[in-house]
Amino acid sequence: MSHKEKPKLFKDFPPVSTRQWDDKIREDLKGADYEKKLIWNTIEGIKVRPYYRLEDNKKLDQTLALPAEFPYVRGKDYKNNDWKIRQDFEDKKISQVNSKALNAIEKGAEAIGLNALGISNRQELAEVISGINLSKISLSFIHALNYKTLLKEFLKVISEKNINLEKVQGSFNFDPLGYFVLYGKFFHTQEDNFNDAADLINIGKAHMPLYKLINISGQHYHEAGASVVQEIAFTLAQANEYLVQLIGKKIPIDEITPRMQFTISIGSSYFMEIAKIRALKMLWANIVKQYKPKSDKTCQITIHALSSTWNKTIYDPYVNLLRSTTEVMAASAGGIDSMTVNPFDSVFKKPDDFSKRLARNQQIIIKEESYFDKVVDPAGGSYYIEQLTHSIASEAWKLFQFIESKGGFINVATDDFITREIEQTCQKRDMNIAMRKQVFVGSNQYANPKEKVLDKIQPTAKLSDIGGLKPYRGAQNFEALRLATEDHLQKGFEAPKVFLFTYGNPVMRKARAGFTTNFFSCVGYNIIQNTGFDSIEKGVDAAINAKSDIVVLCSSDEEYEEMAEAAKMIKEKAKNTIVIVAGYPKNLLPKLQKAGVDDFIHIKSNALEVLRKYNEKFNIT
Repeated sequence: MSHKEKPKLFKDFPPVSTRQWDDKIREDLKGADYEKKLIWNTIEGIKVRPYYRLEDNKKLDQTLALPAEFPYVRGKDYKNNDWKIRQDFEDKKISQVNSKALNAIEKGAEAIGLNALGISNRQELAEVISGINLSKISLSFIHALNYKTLLKEFLKVISEKNINLEKVQGSFNFDPLGYFVLYGKFFHTQEDNFNDAADLINIGKAHMPLYKLINISGQHYHEAGASVVQEIAFTLAQANEYLVQLIGKKIPIDEITPRMQFTISIGSSYFMEIAKIRALKMLWANIVKQYKPKSDKTCQITIHALSSTWNKTIYDPYVNLLRSTTEVMAASAGGIDSMTVNPFDSVFKKPDDFSKRLARNQQIIIKEESYFDKVVDPAGGSYYIEQLTHSIASEAWKLFQFIESKGGFINVATDDFITREIEQTCQKRDMNIAMRKQVFVGSNQYANPKEKVLDKIQPTAKLSDIGGLKPYRGAQNFEALRLATEDHLQKGFEAPKVFLFTYGNPVMRKARAGFTTNFFSCVGYNIIQNTGFDSIEKGVDAAINAKSDIVVLCSSDEEYEEMAEAAKMIKEKAKNTIVIVAGYPKNLLPKLQKAGVDDFIHIKSNALEVLRKYNEKFNIT
């Protein structure tokens, strides 16, 4: 075949229309509801279809832009997808933090975050950054009492070291609006805070053009349980408030946004998080464009990502490594500028050298062995992710416009609108977790009943008492029940015994025994397994001899009618024993309850509510 001839291969594969695809899907569903079975209704209210096609993307303007082109949804660079691996240190002891930072740099960190609360003078500042090559290493200060004083002292230290100020990169975590939404008040006064912001911008413009001096702490919304749409809308409203206030102080837009950095948390809903980052870039570019900047580059966004804390768990903590690896992958594919991975054990103790090393190496492996930094916008053109990007951006834009119609960020934050909106989302999230629709491996599903963590937990700050947003972790309610059981054991008591009365159909009894084991393992009860009994009498005798607190009947719905006799016999011989049926045989409920069955557990049970009830019954608090 000559190179001018068209290949004949595709003649055997004629195009299939969307209508044909849908007809085939409905045929395979055999009458089942298409929307209920195949449409994913996200917590944001977005309906995600089971498939997308090229024709869907043709409707999206965002797909027309190339990398390094407005609205920068595909990133700022057309050469690579590189980002800085950052490691943060909360230590206040100067000598310790300096040595740890230098060690992290030697082991692959490209950016460092330092706690400046322990720095009281220029000499201490010089000591804490001693040996750090500020021409190559990005240096951020994540805490300070007075950022303006810190900046002035920082400039003097850098000048004394003869470092080119124009090459110094990094950021200040200066965010009075973030403080306001988190604590319900300004650090000083609103006027003082915005005057400080203006001063920082002006000083930075004159001396350190690459340094980011205002941070938008979008991670607060994520860690409080906000939806992706709320997270983006509130973050953008917060950032836009800075633009309004600083432009009001006669600072041009082209001098403001290059000195701003957005910090966001990345969760483990992989595709959703990729789309979230891309939507944030696109919307911010369009917001800044309305202020008529001299250059489109003013519309670019700088994003620092944090691995989520909301989805991390105390139990089975090594699963946190899997979660944060997914988060690094999503962040890099979405296109961030830098990232901090929180050590897997940071939710329950002070991270040690081992967990910090793992956190750092997760990013190094993603870069050096998986080459995630080589391909520009790897998600670009994906029908699914482009549609998600568009849907998230559309919904977030509506919420952003509503906030602006109410007078802007400070007004709605003062009115507790943000808190109320997020609390409504949290109620949905908490119900999904309680019903185990959202799974936390090791906490509300697939728990290891032998695992003990109580002695490993170290005191941490009680962020729930700070007055504004309420950061929390999704698994914490299940963990509280499990920790109560551990405490119960440490006081010398025994864990409640759960006897699995397996009988009848081998497949069903095994399945329901597995369900029951998962169910009660979430609170650390003692599960007594059985391979199966060939008679009701033998099962009853074994349950009584085991001195069980709870007996769970595990069989098929059809055979529960026969097992009603087992419930009756158990109650006659040990009236205080709780009898539960694994399943919910509706037609047998009256008979089973009359025979002595106390409860039913099944996939539609509110596991958190049920387990809390049993903890209270056994005085485990």
